[in-house]
Amino acid sequence: MYVTQALHRAVQLDRHRPMTIFGDRVRSTAESADRVGRLAAGLRSLGVGRGDRVALLATNSDRFHESLLGVAWADAVVVPINHRWAPAEILFAVRDCGAHVLIVDEGLLATVATVREQVDLSAVVVMTDADAPAGTVSFEQVVAGHVPMPDSRRGGDELFGIFYTGGTTGQPKGVMLTHDNLLASAWGSLATGQFVTPGGRLLHAAPMFHLADLATWVAALVTAGTHVMVPGFTPAGVLAAVERHRVSDMLLVPSMIRQLVDFADAGRFDASSLAHLIYGGSGMPDALLARARAMFPRAGFVQAYGMTELAPVATLLLPDDHDRPELAGCAGRAAPHARVRVVDHDGEEVPWGTVGEIVVAGDHVMCGYWQRPDDTADAVRDGWMHTGDAGYMDGRGYVFVVDRLKDMIISGGENVYSAEVENVLTLHPAVAACAVIGLPDEQWGERVHAVVVLSTEADVTAEKLREFCRPRLAGYKIPRSVEFADSMPASGVGKVLKRQLRDERLAR
Repeated sequence: MYVTQALHRAVQLDRHRPMTIFGDRVRSTAESADRVGRLAAGLRSLGVGRGDRVALLATNSDRFHESLLGVAWADAVVVPINHRWAPAEILFAVRDCGAHVLIVDEGLLATVATVREQVDLSAVVVMTDADAPAGTVSFEQVVAGHVPMPDSRRGGDELFGIFYTGGTTGQPKGVMLTHDNLLASAWGSLATGQFVTPGGRLLHAAPMFHLADLATWVAALVTAGTHVMVPGFTPAGVLAAVERHRVSDMLLVPSMIRQLVDFADAGRFDASSLAHLIYGGSGMPDALLARARAMFPRAGFVQAYGMTELAPVATLLLPDDHDRPELAGCAGRAAPHARVRVVDHDGEEVPWGTVGEIVVAGDHVMCGYWQRPDDTADAVRDGWMHTGDAGYMDGRGYVFVVDRLKDMIISGGENVYSAEVENVLTLHPAVAACAVIGLPDEQWGERVHAVVVLSTEADVTAEKLREFCRPRLAGYKIPRSVEFADSMPASGVGKVLKRQLRDERLAR
């Protein structure tokens, strides 16, 4: 299987059908295929060869869609990078994956200035409608200046992309996903009949670099759907796009859903076309879910649980499940393509109702972390991906996630690893020790909270520490709250007891 095959099929089914809609720009399946082939030829002319990595730093657009396909068409590997990252984080990812070509939004050029100074890029391709700045090449000139090349038909167990996610070592890890990984997850999710509408219209409001949205992109691609893009999330922008383009499906994280239900002017938009609202990335409070279902009464709600390493779907809570009170807080049952178990420390399956670690196997499990064999061996054992999440399964296969074994915080659908934040905070000379935990937050699901022990006679405020983090971390990773303590609770071997820190603050 190969991802670009879906584009060939879409053209064969209806060459005039809209494939992408971005603002007032509508491109048919035939036009999309032509542009993808031209972009691939252009990338080849810029020195991109078989298996080379092409970094992609951009907001949602039809050009993002074309880049995902064009890189694969050229027999290369796409590396979508979080555009909300700080320059140092972007630099790390570009260096780590060894990319020599970068495709970037014009509005993000200033962000990658550090990258261009410190990495020997053979070309920077700028998504712009104007002339490209000096030292770069225009995306549109690359497309217009080449005839379409034949599709390399890269697929199967070859890499489609490397997707960076936070790491407990303090550095992001590149998750390697093959074409088979992504297609297995997409086809398995579609087999439920309740994921995205075949031939429907999918709205990309969540960031397309994120595996949650990319999963729906693949699913809509293989079912010949139309992709509607908005550059970023705003309640008015999303609802206007749903009304104007008769959107049938969209994926949102709970913090986005909260903004929608709190939007005072929501009632003036017609969202009756919406058939599926997929959500995930963090827990959905029952009260928020109830308000969202009242707002979109015709839509079937689908919760997807998984992780980047699972391409990304492991379990699905389907629309009918949402009508069963006993399943409140449930993550759903194993998707058709996934095997899900709950195991103890020795990897043995535990009885129903017993809390253990959730592990997942299947053709969607990543082939590894880029250039990190030890981390790969630790995460994937005998074919089972160890999620680091604690949960239990009932007698009908429904999975309930109760906690995270790893110190990961999910804020607004984005993964924040505490070690990353702690590593930055401890660079400040006033910080003697710190611990970062997640605390409940009505808007973001969880907020990043730092407990800091200051050096002797140090004088620093919480806001000064936040400002210190700003150039070193993406905005969503910067602690939203900081408190100062005289000491940290620690185990006998000196390890900070984060659970105790968290429990004490929850009890206040």
